[in-house]
Amino acid sequence: MRFYTLLSVALFIPLRLFAADHAVPARVATLTIDPREVTILNLRPEFESSIRMPEDVTSVILGSPGAFKAEHNEGEPQYVYVKPITKEPAQSNLLIATKSGQHVTIELISAGASAASDTTPVDFLIEYRTMRSFLVAGDTPGPMAQKTTDNIRERKTSSRAAERPSGALDAPRSALDEVFAQQAQINAPAWTKWEGRQVETSVGGVRQWKNETVVAYSIFNNSDAAVEVVPPQIQIAGRKPQKKKSKKSKGILSDQMEIRDYKLSTTRLEPGARADGVVVFDRPNFKQSTEQLFLQIAQADQVDRPILIRLPFTPPISADRQ
Repeated sequence: MRFYTLLSVALFIPLRLFAADHAVPARVATLTIDPREVTILNLRPEFESSIRMPEDVTSVILGSPGAFKAEHNEGEPQYVYVKPITKEPAQSNLLIATKSGQHVTIELISAGASAASDTTPVDFLIEYRTMRSFLVAGDTPGPMAQKTTDNIRERKTSSRAAERPSGALDAPRSALDEVFAQQAQINAPAWTKWEGRQVETSVGGVRQWKNETVVAYSIFNNSDAAVEVVPPQIQIAGRKPQKKKSKKSKGILSDQMEIRDYKLSTTRLEPGARADGVVVFDRPNFKQSTEQLFLQIAQADQVDRPILIRLPFTPPISADRQ
């Protein structure tokens, strides 16, 4: 009996030392909210990460509920808790919106339980600050922020912005601002209604800037309740090729186009309110005859049922970007 006890102790001690030598590195970061950036959040099974927003969270949208779990409760209105629920490697996206209309987009990456040799730090806490904050983040490097557009400040311009006093000097507007202003000045757009949706949409001019395509659009809340919308996406979709002998229905393949820049007057629409926007993306040089290009607009509570507005592959307007 004593021999077996000593053997168990001899086996147990090396295992504890081995586990101590491979402790999971942790990281805490403070970031500034920028809706044009995607934050990469590194997770690990058996660990829970916390996200703290500068104000109360109103909605949390998780792309893959089968691989990750995101929790938010009214008792802690500024916090969102995220963790993997599968031990296999997984990847998804998370969108968090606050009561003032600010939002952050996060890419969730879990290396899985088998990645014992992975030295990537696990992000235990991300604390977001607004752009007006004077707090400076510490020296600890935070999660990687993948810039999807140029480094431009977030503009919260309303489509009903007040005019400046006469004689005031205005800074030169960019080409994006010009297209946005033209769309906001349309008093009565041709609205399109969508069955089962609270919002109506209208597409303005579609332009070509060298290799980029620019789409101006508007959204109208034709309901009695407030609505939140997410940033626009561009999708190219077409029929999936099938073998001639196959009698199954044809599937649909779709890809997301890279968004170069966008401007949206607001993400929260009160009843009867309107939002104007512009999106700039890289259009492919060619496509198959069965593929179509779509502007994708979605409500925050219905991201799985987006509105798809068909766009012309060749923009009818061609202009040089200033």
